[in-house]
Amino acid sequence: MYQKFDYEVLIKESHLDSFGHVNNANYLVLYEEARWDFITKNGYGLDEIQKTRKGPVVLDLQVKFKREIKNRDNIKIESEITKITNSKIMVIEQRMINADGKVASEAVFTVGFFDLNERKLIEAPEEWLVAVGVKR
Repeated sequence: MYQKFDYEVLIKESHLDSFGHVNNANYLVLYEEARWDFITKNGYGLDEIQKTRKGPVVLDLQVKFKREIKNRDNIKIESEITKITNSKIMVIEQRMINADGKVASEAVFTVGFFDLNERKLIEAPEEWLVAVGVKR
């Protein structure tokens, strides 16, 4: 629907659980790394969030685990906005793709745009919409 972003990562030992595949909590860490990567590259990274005291917050998430991801696997994380509920809330869908091109995990994040001073959701500014690929 909107611009898609790709992030590649090598799975390391620190991502694993005792079964030798990625620990369930680390899926969230990897998905977040991918989101930080594209918003930072598009001008709305941590520096901007700290300066303006406005940025994204996760309101809801759903994660599906479809295939194992194991040590030293190279994966690609695809991210894209798929829905804008209103000027404050949007849905980001992410997928982890293994080296064989198969989906290993899918996640859906409902994200709001938050004002740290007001402590409430606010309308997302133009700069944020550009950073997430909604506007160019």
